[in-house]
Amino acid sequence: MRQDVPKLIDVDDSMLLVIDVQDVFLAKLSPSMAEQVVERVRWLIQVAEWFRVPIVVTAEDVPKHGATTVRIKDVIPAGAPELNKVIFGLAQQPDILQVVQRFERKTAVLVGLETDVCVQHSAFGLIQLGYTVVAVVDATASPESGHELGLARMHDAGVGLVSTKGLFYEWSRDIAKTGEILQSSRIHRPKGLLL
Repeated sequence: MRQDVPKLIDVDDSMLLVIDVQDVFLAKLSPSMAEQVVERVRWLIQVAEWFRVPIVVTAEDVPKHGATTVRIKDVIPAGAPELNKVIFGLAQQPDILQVVQRFERKTAVLVGLETDVCVQHSAFGLIQLGYTVVAVVDATASPESGHELGLARMHDAGVGLVSTKGLFYEWSRDIAKTGEILQSSRIHRPKGLLL
């Protein structure tokens, strides 16, 4: 079932869903990939906060796998829920879905781990519920070939794929706003992200 993805992602209709960025999953990635994901997710959380985009954070089976990694927790705004996820697809877990639905936004922007499991399952579940779903390709990851396979399968199902840079410019759309954010001392751009 293919959804119609808008040509530009509407910041006022977006919510950022940060999925399972936990040390146990980061350890399965190469050090450079793990660093890229953490840095870009951190930055997107700060950008989302700047634009007042609602943020939901999940962590898979916290008693077993631990909470969200500290470097992500450090930038999660006060009041943004961090929810224990025990079903791979967050849309299938009633307490998480209730939080997502409370925001009354219909564009779900997904970042986190792992592309071919929890991100993909969440994307498919949200599409079935009528959401427009976008995955940020350089702020998601899986070990081995899982990342590419997960992205391909999501794309085939109608999930929009966007880069961190692309999402930032689609949310800002305005040279003045873009300049304000890029010059802010509160928001530190990740290494290697050329804007």
